[in-house]
Amino acid sequence: MMNRLVLATAAGLVGTAASAPETILPLPPMGFNNWARFMTNISEGIFVDAAEAMSKTGLLAAGYNRINLDDAWSTMARADNGSMVWDPKKFPRGLPWLTARLKSKGFIPGIYTDAGIRSCGGYPGALDHEEIDLRDFTAWGFEYLKMDGCNLPDGGEEVYHEVYGRWHKFLSESKQPMVFSDSAPAYFSGQDNLTDWYTVMGWAQQYGQLARHSADIQTYPGGKSWGSMLYNYGQQVRLARYQKPGFFNDPDFLNVDHPSYALDEKKSHFALWCSFSAPLILSTDLTAITPEEVMYLTNKDLIAINQDKLVQQATLVSSDKTFDVLSKSLENGDRVLTILNKGRAAGDLTVSWERTGLSTKALRRGNDVSVKNLWTGEQSKVAVEAGGIAAKAIPSHGTAVFRIAKSVSPVTPTGLIFNTNSMNCLTDNASSKVTFAMCDGSDAQTWRVRSGGHINSVLRPDECIIDAQGQILSRHSGCSSDAWTYEVSGDLTNGNSKLCLTEGKGGAATAAKCGYEANEQVVGLPIGVTIVGH
Repeated sequence: MMNRLVLATAAGLVGTAASAPETILPLPPMGFNNWARFMTNISEGIFVDAAEAMSKTGLLAAGYNRINLDDAWSTMARADNGSMVWDPKKFPRGLPWLTARLKSKGFIPGIYTDAGIRSCGGYPGALDHEEIDLRDFTAWGFEYLKMDGCNLPDGGEEVYHEVYGRWHKFLSESKQPMVFSDSAPAYFSGQDNLTDWYTVMGWAQQYGQLARHSADIQTYPGGKSWGSMLYNYGQQVRLARYQKPGFFNDPDFLNVDHPSYALDEKKSHFALWCSFSAPLILSTDLTAITPEEVMYLTNKDLIAINQDKLVQQATLVSSDKTFDVLSKSLENGDRVLTILNKGRAAGDLTVSWERTGLSTKALRRGNDVSVKNLWTGEQSKVAVEAGGIAAKAIPSHGTAVFRIAKSVSPVTPTGLIFNTNSMNCLTDNASSKVTFAMCDGSDAQTWRVRSGGHINSVLRPDECIIDAQGQILSRHSGCSSDAWTYEVSGDLTNGNSKLCLTEGKGGAATAAKCGYEANEQVVGLPIGVTIVGH
């Protein structure tokens, strides 16, 4: 955002959940979209059949209640009055009939358009027709609008900001609420300089309810979906600071029936999106969905963490070549622990209590810790002296998910502090010199952000990071002297020097004058940290 909000308070970095005002979309949407499976080969029957299949299989009952049309629903030209025209060959009974039919079955219909002159598929875009298109979409019965970003007259951030700003204005003035899914950020992702990407994410957060932030998920039937999913996952973890009740980072569809997936990979895709509280929009042939797919897609425990009212996006606790560990909190005080095995073989991993955000010392004052395996439903009591949560035989490309019941231990936001451009991790050292280095899964890279804004690694719990005349060190004095503030811009600012944590040459961790969403300064922090300007 060009005008960053600075609302720092004495509360420091760690905040508690506040009641959010009623929003258009308080929880991430669940449903169906045709694009990743059918692309432009769509028809009325796909959506009618999808509704029937979702009702029969229990997907609707599980919460998948949206059916969204994507590109290619219209003719190639507008009507004389400027309106778009649905293709009568694809939709012989018309879109008003289709929306009425879907609503009668318990679904909420959505539609697609493009902010530019032409859609990505070459159909009419909405540029300079925003008011008439919104009026038509509303009159036809749609309540969700996906806004793509192909074929704008200029590819600069300012043009996207102006055009998407028009839609924000018209939607805000409309009497009929319309969910706005904004794809603008996707057109600025993956660049060498990510400043424009962050800027677009900032105003997308203000303008709508969802932001498609990066590449399309692999479409059917070509390519490799596992790599595609991991790419979008890797973009998603950079953006947790933007998500809040009423606004969701969108890593794209669940392309369930892509032939390149193994079952464990499909389940990982779902489990990770649930952990992120990301949209759960299926893009698959629902008439051919398998019982195994329905079983995992309707897992009540995983859907519950996706639809939790805090809608926290799980953030990285640790990362190495084999395992990524993520965590977040739920509204009732429970914790979620998610472990992704990126390796080629099954593996075990134990995550310490400290890494889960809890305190071994505090846990010893209570009883055993209640832990639920969200895949098996198995509930167990884990002794504090076990040292943490042990995940056994996580399959290659599989994901374990545990729900840790609220305990006597307070929760401290715990996890990686990493540069969201280089993906290097802030790393502590016994010498007290702090650096940025490749993530290796060590305690030296797992940080606990205390309530006063003081930050220590799990490796050195009594030493906190300080700005020592521009050099970042970990010192005992820092646990009282140096508090830090995290802003939605991604800046981590020292309260004394007002300088920002910066990744310098050769992995140096320094404090430097804060720039504007600069590559070397934008960092990710563990979820639960107060975000100034959110």
